[in-house]
Amino acid sequence: MAQNEALDIVVLAGGISHERDVSLRSGRRVADGLNRLGHRVALRDPDASLLAFLNESLPAVVWPALHGASGEDGALRGLLELTGVPFVGSKADASRLAWSKPTAKTIVERAGVATPRSVTLPQETFRELGAGSVLETVLAGFSLPLVVKPAQGGSAQGVTIVATAEELPRAMVDAYTYADVALIEEKVNGVEVSVAVIDTGDGPEALPAVEIEPIDGAYTFDARYNAGETRFYVPARLDEAVTTGVAEAAATAHKALGLRHLSRIDLIVDAAGAPWFLEANVLPGLTETSIMPQAIAAAGREPGDVYAALAVAAIADA
Repeated sequence: MAQNEALDIVVLAGGISHERDVSLRSGRRVADGLNRLGHRVALRDPDASLLAFLNESLPAVVWPALHGASGEDGALRGLLELTGVPFVGSKADASRLAWSKPTAKTIVERAGVATPRSVTLPQETFRELGAGSVLETVLAGFSLPLVVKPAQGGSAQGVTIVATAEELPRAMVDAYTYADVALIEEKVNGVEVSVAVIDTGDGPEALPAVEIEPIDGAYTFDARYNAGETRFYVPARLDEAVTTGVAEAAATAHKALGLRHLSRIDLIVDAAGAPWFLEANVLPGLTETSIMPQAIAAAGREPGDVYAALAVAAIADA
């Protein structure tokens, strides 16, 4: 298929997850980029009519821009596979692996990339063993500071950096607001970077790493999506050898998890220059403040061109 052939593309955005508003912003950016290239784009919110619409209209490709559970846990992607309509992004099985942060950490660590020490705790553990004894054991077994996050989810929702023992109970409550399972990690001090990985048919390519420096010290939901609350350095301020190691770690994580077309791999680079894997995102944010569009621009490309190339790759992979 010719790269410049006009395609009928359905962009999915919105959904019912906690990240609906971000998804709508991402979807509009994808649709705008594809429209500028002459593609025929339908921007749709997934609802009860979606599957019938796809079966009747048979678009050339579906471009999911759905963040959170509705787009990243594998369920919708599994249904798209059943429809036979090509779609951009990872298949259902790989999405499920990446969606579970503890599972992703285990897989990537086995592939040779370091990841912070952690423990995974369902809510039931607190009811069964008692909150007091569980928290005491956690504090005895780990060194502060800690990072507490929902085991599933994105956009830093429910994530807390715990500096003191007194902060841990509240952090657990916040994490359980977004998922029934929480992940507690030892915090690795260093430079926070995020690496977008794309594959348009020639294998995974790590784009320039983006260094993240939140003005208030934590890369929260507001810091991610409100302009002016985070400083980004593209490419990251790392020396050449460390930059290479970060790119290799991101590509390794992408391949180990079986991801397809695009991902964003979040890492911490410690004082010795070693990258530590934090999590993988099968559908990175694509808003005006998101990391992936910045990385695409730093690579000397136009986001719309990349989104179109990914659509063509999805058709080729179907």
